Amino acid sequence: MRLLHTMLRVGNLQRAIDFYTQVMGMTLLRTTDRPEQQYTLAFLGYGRNPEHAEIELTYNYGVERYELGTAYGHIAIGVDNAAAVCEAVRDKAAALGGGITREAGPLKGGTTVIAFITDPDGYKIELIERPEAASELS
Repeated sequence: MRLLHTMLRVGNLQRAIDFYTQVMGMTLLRTTDRPEQQYTLAFLGYGRNPEHAEIELTYNYGVERYELGTAYGHIAIGVDNAAAVCEAVRDKAAALGGGITREAGPLKGGTTVIAFITDPDGYKIELIERPEAASELS
């Protein structure tokens, strides 16, 4: 078994694509528009399946906002230097409606350095510092 993708419902597809490409450094891999079913999909990632997991952004026509609920947590991305990534993306994230919600620092009770970024739809993205991580962000 292998993780293929994670689906996120978004209120503005182009804004979400811009955030994940311009801020998170992902590539837009493909899109599918289904006018009869009234939705559009966009798949993004750091590479294609099956070698890499992808993010599937789903825009349902006419839905501008979703309630995230309390069960969803976050997406995690390995980076070489969490503080450097936060500095590099801070202004771009803010311009697109996202932001840094936790500056880089050690995990409570541990030594692993993490940070959090929130996308324009409110989804959390955890940056986990892993010096060995090959990352487009650092």
